[in-house]
Amino acid sequence: MKRFIGIVAFTIVVTLLGQSAMAQNMKFGHVNSDELIQALPEYDSATVKLDKFRKELVNALELMSVELNNKNEAYIKESKNLSDIVKQAKESELSDINRRIQEFQTNAQQQLQEKQVELFQPVYAKVDKAVKDVGKENGFVYIFDIAKGSLLYFDETKSTNVMPLAKAKLGLK
Repeated sequence: MKRFIGIVAFTIVVTLLGQSAMAQNMKFGHVNSDELIQALPEYDSATVKLDKFRKELVNALELMSVELNNKNEAYIKESKNLSDIVKQAKESELSDINRRIQEFQTNAQQQLQEKQVELFQPVYAKVDKAVKDVGKENGFVYIFDIAKGSLLYFDETKSTNVMPLAKAKLGLK
C-alpha cells in the first residue's frame, strides 16, 4: 500500500513538474485588432465606399420626403375647394408615398448593413489571417485581442505585443 501511494505521489509530482516546465515555454501575445484594421488602406477605401453608398441612400430618401411635403402642402391649400372623392384620392396618394418612404427606409437600412459586411469582411479576414500566421511563425500559444474586451488584464512585460509583427506581415509601417 505504501508502495502504491509512493507511485501515485511520484506520478503527481512528475506530472506537475512537466506542466510547470511546459508552461514556462508557452509564448503569449496580444494585439489590438481594431487598430490593425484601421491601419490598412483597404479599411479607408471601404469606409469611403460605404459613406458614398450611405449618401446615395440618404439623398434618395430626401427626394422622396420633399415630394411628400410638397404634395402634402398642396393638398392642405387645395383641400377646402376639393370634392370628397378628390380628397380621398389625394389622401390615398399621400398615404402611398408615406408607405413607400417607410419601405425604402427599411430596405435601405438592410442594404447598408449588407454593403458594410461586403466591404469590410475581406479586411477582417486579412487581419485575422495575418495574426494567425504571426502566431504560427513565431511560436505563440495564445494571442489575445485586447480590442474586443475579452481580456481584462495582461502584464505587458510578460506578453509580447505582436502589433509590429502583424503590421510587417501586412506591409504596413
